[in-house]
Amino acid sequence: MASGDAAPASPRGPFAGREFQARVVSAILLGAIVLSALIIGGWPFAVIWLAAGIVFAAEWIGMSVIVPRRLVLALTAATLFGLVLCLHGDASFGVGLAVAGIGMVLVAAVAKEAAGRVRAVAGLLCAAVIALVPTALRDDPAIGLLGPAWMFAVVWTTDIVAYFTGRTLGGPKLMPRVSPKKTWSGAIGGLVGGTLAGIGLVVFARDHGWSDLASAPLALVGLLSAIASILSQGGDLVESALKRRYGVKDSGRAIPGHGGVMDRLDGFFAVAVLASFYLIARRFVAA
Repeated sequence: MASGDAAPASPRGPFAGREFQARVVSAILLGAIVLSALIIGGWPFAVIWLAAGIVFAAEWIGMSVIVPRRLVLALTAATLFGLVLCLHGDASFGVGLAVAGIGMVLVAAVAKEAAGRVRAVAGLLCAAVIALVPTALRDDPAIGLLGPAWMFAVVWTTDIVAYFTGRTLGGPKLMPRVSPKKTWSGAIGGLVGGTLAGIGLVVFARDHGWSDLASAPLALVGLLSAIASILSQGGDLVESALKRRYGVKDSGRAIPGHGGVMDRLDGFFAVAVLASFYLIARRFVAA
């Protein structure tokens, strides 16, 4: 989650303390696991994102107080599993839509109250983006490693640079009513870092023949990387607003130093939505 924090530094410095150490260790371990699965591809990569989608949904169900919690989560998880099977089983687009539609009807049917039904369906759709988009990009022969790797490069770099820039430089707050610790310095630093990371990765991929997409004009890559960086930080702010709405500090406790999976994937989700539009457009153009 892109921070841009500007909290007062402790006597040992702004990057000392157990919380920061836990944050770094968690980030390194998770990064190593995800990148290893990315290289392997196939089911190992798909299972990681299926699990992330299910935990993402569980945290949303708990945070937004959807009841009955266990039944809604079970139906959401079953739907996500079915969608992943459709993706890896080369099922038609229509079959996938049918599975998604049945899942939405079921979670809406069992959730209590109208607002709960809306939140349950929204949670399923958001979790489906997390569970499917990275795998769909990786499985596409014309995209391969480059698609998810580009997303990781932009989102992770935006996060890291925003965090360190914001805590080092401080300055005016970005949206104090939504997230009091985020600063404009962090946001700008994250934007510059994420954009450069996206361009740098594509240049590297071009030199190593990763994907046909690596031949895209660098000006276009830079523009898309900047948009993705802004979306990543926007996703972070939206989740902060949701946590304030529901009166919670973190979406969960799954990741030491980071909170929950939603806290970790809020920005990634926003970029995954952008990538999903590309995948849908690509399917219709191919058809």
